Amino acid sequence: MTSLSPFWDRGRHADRRPFLEARNRIKAALRADFEAQGFIETECGQLQASPGNEAHLHGFATQIRDPDGTARPLFLHTSPEFAAKKLLAAGEEKIFDFARVFRNRERGALHHPEFTMLEWYRTGAGYETLFSDCAAILRTAARMTQSEEFAWRGASADPYATPEEITVAEAFRAFAGIELLPLLDDLGGLAQAARSAGVRIADDDVWADIYSRVLVEKIEPNLGLGRATILKEYPISEAALARPAPHDARVAERFELYVCGVELANGFGELTDANAQRARFESEMNEKRRVYSETYPLDEDFLAALVHMPEACGCALGFERLVMLASGATHIEQVIWTPVP
Repeated sequence: MTSLSPFWDRGRHADRRPFLEARNRIKAALRADFEAQGFIETECGQLQASPGNEAHLHGFATQIRDPDGTARPLFLHTSPEFAAKKLLAAGEEKIFDFARVFRNRERGALHHPEFTMLEWYRTGAGYETLFSDCAAILRTAARMTQSEEFAWRGASADPYATPEEITVAEAFRAFAGIELLPLLDDLGGLAQAARSAGVRIADDDVWADIYSRVLVEKIEPNLGLGRATILKEYPISEAALARPAPHDARVAERFELYVCGVELANGFGELTDANAQRARFESEMNEKRRVYSETYPLDEDFLAALVHMPEACGCALGFERLVMLASGATHIEQVIWTPVP
């Protein structure tokens, strides 16, 4: 988009304005839907002690100076998750947030360094409840844009149809011919299976690298076609903030919502074991150090609050992506009022 005129050019703004109006209608309708269900809207602070502790998320660093001039590092959050869960520990039960979030190293048709995450949490509810929440959000966005189908790069999906549900293991079997669960601790076995499926493998790939490549190349293009897809039960190693599934500790209560091959939302049955969470964060930061030669601090305040957090489920949805699919926009900057230069 760098070759285009600036967003404030009158001609370009006139072209973008219908998409921006659709954004506002969808946002207002979703806010009303959540409030009608007894949710309270929060405004989680953007400056946090940690931007998040997932290996492949990249934050923006800054610092705060105390009145005596002492400087302390802070980060713009990559998600309101840590702050929102602190509010659950404080006693909130049903909350949502249209949060401005920041992710470095991400820019393209579906990615922007600053974007809006619609994030919501329910205490005392199973994570399957979020499946219905996601389906309702798709229907609301479609109504606000009078859309009978969502479309993206030649793919289409009916936003009113009940989403299909498929486990990660089932998807690997169906679309890559790989029996995943027996290979969860078998790097060589997964590498061999991935090569057989036509996926390129590097000599220094770790298990997570191969898993991610198969997911991106073989699985994701087949999801959300005709109707939305709930891809659920991720391997526990690929779900840093989700609790183990009660029927199989090898997988987690994590799902992602796909529409037209586009990842739209990421939800969990939330992990509330602070010791297990610390261990997962440390593992993620070890991986970040291996790949990127950097790490982020742990939010000790979050880990302390986790001890008091009730059982809950939560979901994060890329709001601009939802608006794009519903309105027919082809680039994320068409649905952001003032894109980053």
